Amino acid sequence: MAQPTAKCEDCGAFIKRFILCPPSPALPPSPALPLHGLTFAVKDIFDIEGHVTGFGNPDWARTHVPATSTAPTVLALLEAGATCVGKTIMDEMAYSINGENKHYGTPINVCAPDRVPGGSSSGSAVAVAAGLVDFSLGTDTGGSVRVPASYCGIFGFRPSHVVVSTSKVIPMAQSFDTVGWFARDPMTISKVGHVLLPLPGATNVELTHFIIANDCFKYLGSLGEQISHIVAKSVEVSFGSHLITNKNLGNYIYEKVSLPREFLSNASGSQASTIPALEAVSFAMRLLQRFEFMINHGKWLESVKPNIGPGISERIMEALASTDDNVDSCMKLKSELKDALTSLLGDYGVLAIPTVPGPPPKLNQDSTTLEDFRAKAFSLLAVAGLSGFCQISVPLGLHNGLPVSVSLIARHGADYFLLNLVQTFYQTLKEQAAVVWEFGL
Repeated sequence: MAQPTAKCEDCGAFIKRFILCPPSPALPPSPALPLHGLTFAVKDIFDIEGHVTGFGNPDWARTHVPATSTAPTVLALLEAGATCVGKTIMDEMAYSINGENKHYGTPINVCAPDRVPGGSSSGSAVAVAAGLVDFSLGTDTGGSVRVPASYCGIFGFRPSHVVVSTSKVIPMAQSFDTVGWFARDPMTISKVGHVLLPLPGATNVELTHFIIANDCFKYLGSLGEQISHIVAKSVEVSFGSHLITNKNLGNYIYEKVSLPREFLSNASGSQASTIPALEAVSFAMRLLQRFEFMINHGKWLESVKPNIGPGISERIMEALASTDDNVDSCMKLKSELKDALTSLLGDYGVLAIPTVPGPPPKLNQDSTTLEDFRAKAFSLLAVAGLSGFCQISVPLGLHNGLPVSVSLIARHGADYFLLNLVQTFYQTLKEQAAVVWEFGL
């Protein structure tokens, strides 16, 4: 069972502490239960019977009644032997990847206390990184598990879209919403997957090819070269160099996907130095996300007029002004991207990209100074986000005192395969990263 770290008692991770024990069995608890003895925390977007689901905003909490039932994902974890110890802070209405909340405070990133923890599942990530729990639940629509996992130096898994129940979870944008989870080690993140993912999963399947997206790693400059070297060397040692292919992902998507001219025009007109095809994919995802968010929450926002923090309030205003003009184009692009990436990866191929385009930003930065970083981040996050593929952010230790990660993506439905693959070669990844961080390339 996890123990609190000496760095902080709570680290600002929790909005409410309580204990939910596994159901009492007829016989004494069995260690055979897959999550026996483990503790977990839950993002304040999941319903838990008797508790108000706060959605990161006090006006939302004030205008909603306690939940009358508990989310199936939480129940599944309890039935598997785990103990829930509370609900965690999140960004308001799940509409940020920073992790800062003006109402409830910003959870402390124990890897880098002067940096943001990432959001919107900020408290869930911090609770795991600080050793307050063994694992935690978050949600990931546009990056809300993958980003805080990367910033906090832990594992974060976004499953294939729709394979894990989102029932009794407040929706953000249903075309992208997923229930994800965090852990400090690959075994625990895999154990949680075996509870939440539908059975049966693929077993005893081998990696067929491993693609490194060179253009994406260029976002990080020399650090990107180091990370791609670590990944390539680890795959070579673990599976053989013959499986490795280097690819320009932006060019591949440009050739295989019908990108609407207006989406590409938006990309070329952007102030950010992004990969145009990936920026177009990101633009489509954000358009559809805004429209669905407006459908889900527009009436409440207009009637309550809640107090929303800076940065998020501007995004919400954009969402409230959205229309269905481009919905069909976005859905067509979504389908084509899924087909193109399925063709690229096949059944058991893997794509390696950076989780984010750099180290976590410093606390309290003005949103305008982060525009280029956010644009690059969403161009990376939209690859799995729009296609619905599964993705895991894998920590690679600290470089210059800041957490570094890499992301691995597999086709829709290959969740077990991806989790098993990470277990297989994570030790090698750690060893190769340690060598590079100490001695360079």
